[in-house]
This record gives sequence, structure tokens and C-alpha cells, in this order.
Amino acid sequence: MAVTDRKLLERIWAAVAAIPRGRVASYGAIARRAGAPRRARFVGHALKVAPARLKLPWHRVLNAQGRISLPPGSRAHRLQRRLLEAEGVRFSNGRVERAARGDDADLDAFLWRPRD
Repeated sequence: MAVTDRKLLERIWAAVAAIPRGRVASYGAIARRAGAPRRARFVGHALKVAPARLKLPWHRVLNAQGRISLPPGSRAHRLQRRLLEAEGVRFSNGRVERAARGDDADLDAFLWRPRD
């Protein structure tokens, strides 16, 4: 693996680790936070190859529609939903409710929120 790929993996892992309990982020948002816009699929790869010792909150990463990307009805899908619900995340029609999704879920809020 190239050093640049390793550094990107580490930035992605750090971005995932920073997602607060009860909140979620999209694969694309994680890619942007890691400095790799348009690399959402690589985020999925990074989660797949992450060492277990990192204990990443992988379950807090969803697709751009606010849905779990794992196949519906699969054991992994049920586990991810159960973990999110245990953190207080609520679903409506298979989507995580907007309140848990953070800034990237609402473009208006992202563009017009006060800056520090």
C-alpha cells in the first residue's frame, strides 16, 4: 500500500472516530472531512480494512440518502440499525431522521450557518 493511501486511511479512520454518539455521517461527508472529496467508496474500503483495535463506530456511517447501505434484512443491517437505535438515533421509512445527520444533511444550514 502506498504511503499516501495509508495516510488517507488514517484520516478517514480519524474522521469516523470523531462522529459523536447519536449522530451519523455519510460516506461522502467522511471523505470530505478526510481531505478526499469524491472518494466516498474509498471510505467503505477504509472501514472494511480498519484494524479491530481501533474500535471505530462504523455503524454511524450511512449512505447519502441517510440509509444503511448494507443489504436490508441482512444480519449486518440489523446490527447497524440496532447499534444506532441504542444511541437514540431514530428512523423514519428506513432513513435516519435529519436531526442525527449533522451539517452535511442540510445544505441550507451548511451554507448559511454562522462561522466562528
